[in-house]
Amino acid sequence: MSTFSSSNIDRPLRIGEAARVTGLSVDTLRYYEKLGLLRPGRTHSGVRFYGERELSVLRFIRRAKAMNFSLEEIARLLEMRANPRHARDEVRELTHHKLKAISAQIEELGLLKNELTLLLNLCRGAEDGCPIIESLEAVATGSESNQDDVE
Repeated sequence: MSTFSSSNIDRPLRIGEAARVTGLSVDTLRYYEKLGLLRPGRTHSGVRFYGERELSVLRFIRRAKAMNFSLEEIARLLEMRANPRHARDEVRELTHHKLKAISAQIEELGLLKNELTLLLNLCRGAEDGCPIIESLEAVATGSESNQDDVE
């Protein structure tokens, strides 16, 4: 468990320390920097340092990722974060689209749950073969009558 949620640091952290405090990897911090999501300071010798502002950005990114926003969407949210009152409509629209996508995923997962439950029940009652393998094989060979993947 990390003490990251409400860190008030008394000095800038080097990348390894920031990674430890945030629970992220050093590679992730470098990747976020490469994408332009994070802009840590640098010493004269080029060593990255992370202050409270950068840690706040990392908390924002982690929360947005937990809400299933993509890194591209997070980049847009970070831009809007600077002036949230003027970006409110755009943030609302982006969030609305995310909610619709997640609702569709939930529906798909419900259908998948029902299908897997059916296959497990068929498997329990099967004396020969394996209905689960047979169902996967039917989809793989295209012999299933309902071919939703073909457009």
